[in-house]
Amino acid sequence: MKIAVSGKGGVGKSTIAASIALILAQRGMRVLALDADPDANLASSLGVPKGTHITPISAEIALIEERTGAKVSQYGQVFKLNPEVTDVAEKFAVTHNGVELLVLGAVKKGGGGCACPENIFIKALVNDLVLYKNETLIMDMEAGIEHLGRATVAGVDVMVIVVEPGQRSLDCADSVIRMSKEIGIANFIIVGNKVACDDDKRFINEQLTMNNEQLFILPYSDAIRNSDRDGVSALDGMGNDERTVIENLIDTIWRSKQP
Repeated sequence: MKIAVSGKGGVGKSTIAASIALILAQRGMRVLALDADPDANLASSLGVPKGTHITPISAEIALIEERTGAKVSQYGQVFKLNPEVTDVAEKFAVTHNGVELLVLGAVKKGGGGCACPENIFIKALVNDLVLYKNETLIMDMEAGIEHLGRATVAGVDVMVIVVEPGQRSLDCADSVIRMSKEIGIANFIIVGNKVACDDDKRFINEQLTMNNEQLFILPYSDAIRNSDRDGVSALDGMGNDERTVIENLIDTIWRSKQP
């Protein structure tokens, strides 16, 4: 199962992605969590202790240069478009609470895009993880589908889009769904996060313009918000009601995979 979690920055993507990953690991699955958001928060949401050494893949300059055959930050070079990446997760993932975590890190972009060694390497890595690895993969995406292309989209089983009761959040969700559909993703689940009252829930329902997407509501929780401060996982900050929402979301995803 390959699950991508997207949405506007600050809506709680990492909270949802980490909770899904931790519950699946507790169910006995081998889970790889991929932090593909430049504003990396997945480690703390998983409860990885502060100070744990995690090197983003984009910072592994020597590895990228060796595998692509090109120097980072130099232009006009010829380099491999299909670098070897099959061993990257095994060598660089950090395991915590049964979840293997791999952080992509930010890649500097120039002009209208960057066909640079770092980008080529990361895109090849995501392609390998989505299409060829057997682990259950949870991807905490940036706001959009930057790391997904037509080559990898066939391997994504569902796009979970996190929203909060705000217009910009819902506008971002509309854009993500539109772009995802353009490259072939057809299965979407919406999580309404930080919902404090019936008016919040009503606003999300009324403003959603997507059709045939399933909606799960996660109520606002001080305990979830404080989990980062307390150095515990987002899942540990959830009460029974919140955890049940995530459990039901996971069960819905799994049922959608049944023939």
